[in-house]
Amino acid sequence: MKSLYVNIQEVDLHLTPAEEEQLRNHRVHRRVYELLSKAAAFKHGHSFEEQKELHFLFYRKPDRFLPSKDGCTVDAVRFEKTVLKENGILGEQLAVGSGQFEDTKCGLVLKSIGYKSLPIDGLPFDDRKGVVPNVKGRVVTNHQKEDGDEAVEHGLYVAGWLKRGPTGIIATNLYCAEETVSSISEDMEKGLFNCASCSPKPGREGLLQLLDERNINFVPFSGWEKIDAKEKLLGRLKNKPREKIVSWDELLNASNE
Repeated sequence: MKSLYVNIQEVDLHLTPAEEEQLRNHRVHRRVYELLSKAAAFKHGHSFEEQKELHFLFYRKPDRFLPSKDGCTVDAVRFEKTVLKENGILGEQLAVGSGQFEDTKCGLVLKSIGYKSLPIDGLPFDDRKGVVPNVKGRVVTNHQKEDGDEAVEHGLYVAGWLKRGPTGIIATNLYCAEETVSSISEDMEKGLFNCASCSPKPGREGLLQLLDERNINFVPFSGWEKIDAKEKLLGRLKNKPREKIVSWDELLNASNE
């Protein structure tokens, strides 16, 4: 963006040995760090009147919105400062609250986060974090092994927001899923699945039959391609990349055109 100045405190870009190790093991995190560092170092030659500023504040956790005096609008956001601590997995850290708070004045708040997951009967669940406890996608039981390590449910895995919480972008989901799939592959190679006793599964044809029996409308890939083409066509009429179709009935109609 032209005339945009990115402000990041230098101390927030300083890496500890643990953070350097984490970046080496996470390509997405490393790429984000490189982009932020590059943006913070780039200086525009625009006048003060033309310049727009984007400030990044790290190590902050939203605590609450503070109302204006008339109670009709937001006046500030209260943040709790956070610190990084080891989460028990080699090379990974979690941000935890420090008990110190600060208020940032504002007139508009835009929330950008996913939805907190809900528990399923019989499945371990961390209510505070809104996730299924896991180790690299392997679901952790409520018991510990004799050596103190966490015990996992063999053959039970988790991915997505239910695995890590409502955070990240599309690329985050990709690497999150890859980690879980790697765990499944490792367990298969170790012979942890007794596939010889498993009954054959009907696969795709069985799923299609089940959907038909339950009279469930669904969109196959060919239908998605029609929806994609329709959205792009509607967008061109408005000089946009695409116009999203937002109702289920309209999506079904477009998929069957």
